[in-house]
Amino acid sequence: MSETAACSNTQVQAGDIAHPARESGLRDVTLQADSFRHVRNARRQELVDDYVELISDLLREGGEARQVDLACRLGVSQPTVAKMLARLIDSGFVVQRSYRGVFLTEAGEKLAEISRRRHQIVEQFLVAIGVDEDSARRDAEGIEHYVSEATLDAFARHLDDFPSPRTD
Repeated sequence: MSETAACSNTQVQAGDIAHPARESGLRDVTLQADSFRHVRNARRQELVDDYVELISDLLREGGEARQVDLACRLGVSQPTVAKMLARLIDSGFVVQRSYRGVFLTEAGEKLAEISRRRHQIVEQFLVAIGVDEDSARRDAEGIEHYVSEATLDAFARHLDDFPSPRTD
């Protein structure tokens, strides 16, 4: 079934076989499709966010971001990094300079800051509700990409209710 196919709450198409929707168990078709679409979009954006945030961190820490450093820190091969960098260049987030490494464009810097902010809010919220720091850091790395702005705003508001002992 394509994303643009017509759907109703009473029938769900699976191949050529129509199945009546369960009255009590299935959500509204539009709401369910929107939820799945949100997750697919977040999944596509996740790598972009991770790369630009890491490039920004490397530039801040050591003044350069090289393919070999990205590959090492992401736990992937250099050809995988090269492929992703080509995508980031095409998207206007990075520029690559011969013998000088990778640099963020203004759009890349903005995206890195947004990603960093999302990560910090999620991590601080998890710590504030009692998750240990190591688990919070690892979990925030995944969660940050999938929470909506509304959820992120709620996390940030409630950080005042549960002050974290962390200062970073």
